[in-house]
Amino acid sequence: MSNDIFLTNNLTNKKEKFVPIDEQNIRMYVCGPTVYDDPHIGNARPIVVFDILYKIFKKKYSKVTYVRNITDVDDKIIKSSKENNISISELTNKVTESFGEDCNYLNCETPTHQPKATENIDLMIEMVSELIKKGFAYENNNHVYFEVKKFNDYGQLSNKKLEDLIAGSRIEISENKKNSEDFVLWKPSASDEPSWDSPWGKGRPGWHIECSSMVLNTIGDTVDIHGGGIDLIFPHHENEIAQSESLNGKKFANIWMHNGMVKIQGEKMSKSLGNLIKLKDAIEIFGADLLRMWILSSHYRKPLLYDEKIINSFSKPLKRIKDAINAISINSDSKLESSKEFDKFNLALSNDLNTSVALSQIISLSKKINNFSKEFDISIAQNDLKKMLEITGLCQKTKSEINNNEFIDREIDDLLEKRNEFRKSKEFIMADKIRDQLLEKGIEIIDNGFKSTWKKT
Repeated sequence: MSNDIFLTNNLTNKKEKFVPIDEQNIRMYVCGPTVYDDPHIGNARPIVVFDILYKIFKKKYSKVTYVRNITDVDDKIIKSSKENNISISELTNKVTESFGEDCNYLNCETPTHQPKATENIDLMIEMVSELIKKGFAYENNNHVYFEVKKFNDYGQLSNKKLEDLIAGSRIEISENKKNSEDFVLWKPSASDEPSWDSPWGKGRPGWHIECSSMVLNTIGDTVDIHGGGIDLIFPHHENEIAQSESLNGKKFANIWMHNGMVKIQGEKMSKSLGNLIKLKDAIEIFGADLLRMWILSSHYRKPLLYDEKIINSFSKPLKRIKDAINAISINSDSKLESSKEFDKFNLALSNDLNTSVALSQIISLSKKINNFSKEFDISIAQNDLKKMLEITGLCQKTKSEINNNEFIDREIDDLLEKRNEFRKSKEFIMADKIRDQLLEKGIEIIDNGFKSTWKKT
């Protein structure tokens, strides 16, 4: 990926050329899950979107530090543990493991760091103490609040005035606050809730300070890119900026990226609306590749409609892609040209992560390979296709798939079917190439007329 990369920065509402703080170490932080329940299909979007950006950066730069946190102390977690009669540690460990499995099934790479909030409590206490010393926070009745009016640039990410933000949002009402807009940094815990010792008594951190502490502990004062869902802009990301910049006196993030929401029947997918579809169930129904193609088919900033017909519509293009990967190249002086599709693919991803155009180039090149595999040497085109698939995470064999015999068997059966077609049309050279290809993988073909079976050698 040699092109300059342009990304939409929600802090400026402009598409900007990405200029790293340090070209030797790209720093990206993305808000991860609050582990109170298994991930739903809406959670798949930021997982995939920022995984692709991570892959792009790794192709272009020598080192990329990608941090995605785990929020393992939160009101939702406490509530879920009580409702399910399970300890908080058992619940968070179970859901964290489930989240990791889903990421693996979706062909997503593991981030450089995956810090847990509970591993950074001491740092949070230090940060809150320092904010009090600097006059940006105050303690009242064992609660500590950030005083929003003390931070002059509050609302810069939302591009709204403070009064407008307050009017349009759910603000926690508390007699312990000086002002209604102030947000909690530390609060006391009930006797049956997780708690830690602090200068303000036993308690636990607020949500916003958790992410700020994990950024500071893994990356430093300033990140190149901070990402997450668009629903996090206010209040979460706005509050992160306020407390982090007040503490360090430095810009918290150069670029803010937010993906649009996944909607079902025109509504945001959420537990409160009762329209959640668990990611595990969706993976079981569609498989990783169809889900990734569906996510790639829409620009990351736009809403994404969950519709089974739409997702299934990618079945035929996916088959074309797999056929193109497995197509047999012939010996020919004429090589199939693929630079047009490859260049358009790279330009699309460099232009604010335009995955829909990138996907169209993958499909176009796959069709081209399939149509001309009998006339041209397709090896270069296939190599370009594989590079494109690697970046988008499509048709990559994960651990889960390697261990899935059904998946492997299906690929072998498809190749056998193609080989029999070549034999029927007396294209024996092409048929022999497929036989040799399978032999290299430890698969022996047993022919009986034009019907063939196979076994592992």
